[in-house]
Amino acid sequence: MSHRVNDDSSSTWETTPPAGDGAARSSSYSYDDEPAPRFSKKKAKKKQPFWKELLVIFSVALLLTVVIQTFIARVFVIPSASMETTLHGCTGCVNDKVLVEKITYLFRDPQPGDVIVFRGPPNWTGGKQPPNFVTGTLQDLGSMVNLSEPSGTDFIKRVIAVGGQTVECCDDQGRVLVDGKPLDEPYLNFGGGPRQQDSFEKVTVPAGRLWVMGDNRNNSSDSRKHGDPTPADGAIPIDNVVGKARVIVIPVGRWGTISDFNPQTGGN
Repeated sequence: MSHRVNDDSSSTWETTPPAGDGAARSSSYSYDDEPAPRFSKKKAKKKQPFWKELLVIFSVALLLTVVIQTFIARVFVIPSASMETTLHGCTGCVNDKVLVEKITYLFRDPQPGDVIVFRGPPNWTGGKQPPNFVTGTLQDLGSMVNLSEPSGTDFIKRVIAVGGQTVECCDDQGRVLVDGKPLDEPYLNFGGGPRQQDSFEKVTVPAGRLWVMGDNRNNSSDSRKHGDPTPADGAIPIDNVVGKARVIVIPVGRWGTISDFNPQTGGN
């Protein structure tokens, strides 16, 4: 028994092309049936107002200033004559502004001869408290452009002796002695008068502290003047040191590095 295959050549077959197959389309398929392409117009980025851009720039600059002053370096104003003629400071004049870097003392303690800035302990400031971080930063920035006074709780002096050493004044030539040996201090200023300075009894500098004095020796309120309740309390804690004074930046006529001549060894 044979099977008959229906092969009707006269019949018309209409095929629907598979979706997405542009090659296989029947004659009855029209391109007009395709959806119209959608064109999305990209919106132009709206420009920020100038005051907003200025605010961003100011904020970034202020942030960088705070970071740099906190961790790397700061500019300090010298408001007194205690370090003349090394540093210049006086009432009603253009005081020196010095760059004080903070990196050195991350790796070593201050050494004799270093000119340092430090936060005054209570017996130096009369109990005056330093300003908080925000107020202190704004006050420092203002003092740099003569818009405000320095905080009054930071001091700048030269390191004369370190913890464990004895210091006294004076020998028969009017020189300070450290561990019984006279110091070589070419930076001293006596205002053109005789090289004489106020005497004081032998003091042993406590561990972790520094004995500091001004270069304008007879016009400096330093470790000799703040020994309360004992003379050794005039020494300042190393932890109070802010940094090492490196360069005079203002006024321009006094640009230059600040000597760290070691008076105990007679050199840098």
